[in-house]
Amino acid sequence: MSGLSETERAGCKKILKFMSKGDLLSLSHTVTNKMIVVENTTEAMETILSFTLNAEELLRRKKVLRDLIFKYLAQEGVVMPPNSEKHQLVKRTLELWSSGKDMVDESHLGEKDETRKRLPTETVSESTNMKDEVGFDPLVLGQQFCQWFFQLLNSQNLSLGQQPQDWGPHHFWPDVKLCLLSRAGSEQMEDFLGAELVSLRLLALTREERLLLSPNLEPHGLRALASPHGLVLVAVAGTIHRDEACLGIFEQIFGLIRSPLENNSWKIKFINLKIRGKDALGGTEMAAPTLSYNSTELQFLCN
Repeated sequence: MSGLSETERAGCKKILKFMSKGDLLSLSHTVTNKMIVVENTTEAMETILSFTLNAEELLRRKKVLRDLIFKYLAQEGVVMPPNSEKHQLVKRTLELWSSGKDMVDESHLGEKDETRKRLPTETVSESTNMKDEVGFDPLVLGQQFCQWFFQLLNSQNLSLGQQPQDWGPHHFWPDVKLCLLSRAGSEQMEDFLGAELVSLRLLALTREERLLLSPNLEPHGLRALASPHGLVLVAVAGTIHRDEACLGIFEQIFGLIRSPLENNSWKIKFINLKIRGKDALGGTEMAAPTLSYNSTELQFLCN
């Protein structure tokens, strides 16, 4: 009975997931004219999708609030002005779905807005290059991001005598997750959730533990790829130092997503950090460590 295409169905489902249980059940009643009683949110969602004749009809329903559509578009990497009205958001969403892909050409997205926050290393010519999906090179972003991130983090190490730069939770998404696996003697696994905790734990590496992380930005030390949904994965290997001593190596994967509410700047969604001390390496070459992750493993993380 549903008149939704596969892309529309997937998109509608994502929007419905943002809704409260009460609103979902109420919407299910409306869509089915109270002919079908549903027990839970999963049933409600399936029923709504099955009885919806077209995507526009569903998006225009009262229960599908403007903010939910705005949030959905933001997640898909589509930047709309914060004061956009609901009918503009509906139109943009339908355009996105009719293009048959969830991530659209960013030339629509107000890239001419010069207030877009750039990574400190990004030049104007490189940023305009990101306008088209075709011209967007995740590897260029990966290199710029790593230069910026490690410079910022290392500046917090007071033994380097540098002026500490602007570190803090604002560089992360509120629900960011850090998985830290360290092998130095024994193996230790730690998980941290939330911008405040993740920011503090990473800060402790440089400020309290006085570590210096040196990324290997050569081709075998850095990989990057982008998912169709706007997530960019950056994987980098490097060495860890304290004062004159090289203590071991690290491998770090970052998940980056643009934040439309903050001038479209990239923010960190998750970090997987593996640290191996010298004794856990068994004589491995440490001068320029290479990544052990292959593209397939990264692709899996992207999904």
